[in-house]
Amino acid sequence: MTAQFSNKGEAWSARFSEPVSDLVKRYTASVFFDNRLAMVDIAGSLAHAEMLAAQGIISVLDRADIERGMAQIKSEIEAGSFEWLLDLEDVHLNIEKRLTELVGDAGKRLHTGRSRNDQVATDIRLYVRSAIDDIVLLLQSLRGALLDLAEQHADTIMPGFTHMQVAQPITFGHHMLAYVEMFGRDVERMQDARKRVNRLPLGAAALAGTTFPIDRLRVAKTLGFDDVCHNSLDAVSDRDFAIEFCAAGALVMMHVSRMSEELVIWMSPRVGFIDIADRFCTGSSIMPQKKNPDVPELARGKTGRVYGDLMSLLTLMKGQPLAYNKDNQEDKEPLFDTVDTVVDTLRIFADMAGAITVKPEAMRAAALQGYATATDLADYLVKKGLPFRDAHEAVARAVRACDDAKCDLSEMSLERLRDFSPLVADDVFAVLTLGGSVAARDHVGGTAPRQVREAIARVRAQLAS
Repeated sequence: MTAQFSNKGEAWSARFSEPVSDLVKRYTASVFFDNRLAMVDIAGSLAHAEMLAAQGIISVLDRADIERGMAQIKSEIEAGSFEWLLDLEDVHLNIEKRLTELVGDAGKRLHTGRSRNDQVATDIRLYVRSAIDDIVLLLQSLRGALLDLAEQHADTIMPGFTHMQVAQPITFGHHMLAYVEMFGRDVERMQDARKRVNRLPLGAAALAGTTFPIDRLRVAKTLGFDDVCHNSLDAVSDRDFAIEFCAAGALVMMHVSRMSEELVIWMSPRVGFIDIADRFCTGSSIMPQKKNPDVPELARGKTGRVYGDLMSLLTLMKGQPLAYNKDNQEDKEPLFDTVDTVVDTLRIFADMAGAITVKPEAMRAAALQGYATATDLADYLVKKGLPFRDAHEAVARAVRACDDAKCDLSEMSLERLRDFSPLVADDVFAVLTLGGSVAARDHVGGTAPRQVREAIARVRAQLAS
């Protein structure tokens, strides 16, 4: 439906016998949050006008007037002088009203063959597509920063954990590469979601299509869409593409939150593996000695916010009959919040990754606790011919003896180690060192420094392509 405007600029005036109350206006309006769609709305309208003129539905002169008016509106929005009116409900009607003021009847003809339903669906897809492109670049930037950190510390030994207990020695570079992989899958998910975002709803009109001889493929090509939505009801009513984007965004934040948790733990003086530059931290209002890792903590908290955005959209859609319903106005704020939160978080994390100071001595000292090379001793015995379960039992008894003696496996004498298995020889100490342990895991995906460097080179080549 084409909006009708009263002399006061109110929409829908010709249909209703009494004005909408101020409370209802505020309740139903979206203009003060959906005005961020202004530029994509203008782009969609210009593509629509170009097609209408090409199809002979409006005149070439009307198209020229529309383009002139839209250029003026764009300038006003960029300058901050555009007046957003609550009475006009949303970004679309505000722009249309201003266009009509500037170019007269040509502005009224722009809405021929379309509805706000397919118009807003198009705007949101254009907005999400752009957001995905931005987020992919930010994810790759963060991956690059983590690669730099991994390369600097490809040989730095730290304890690897399971159940938050010391498990086996690894390198800090290898640990960072785990997040490089996670964020790499996030890139893939975003790029895959983009394929389903990049389909044009415009032309579906309110729900059933239009009687005008439109050329949807022409508009799709102009706006850079890969295809059109092939069912008019589906085109205007579903927001699964936005939900899929928010789900991908939630996974990004889940990975950020896991990294944040480790940064907070590692920065604790009781662990002391790293320090984070002061600009990402704050102090205490009462305790002058404090340096709090506020950025990782807040990112960990903001993850729940993005999860909530996803649940809001899922709940919003679950009970809607076809086709468009006013409920869908509520899709924008959770979507916008997800975009803002993910973009800001990735931007600051890429910067923060380059401001992490690693403390190798503290990491190595921690790796010497908890008998991190016990598995290496078991593997050593297996290679000597002992069945693994027997080797596991022999090493468990050795660890218990070390625990009683308050020493590490590498500090036991050869004679004492032979008490647990006669297969132990003087070559055993090579596998009980931290360096020997990590170097021995020299296969694709392993923690050996050589493999870490090869993995870094492989990802750098992917980022450069």
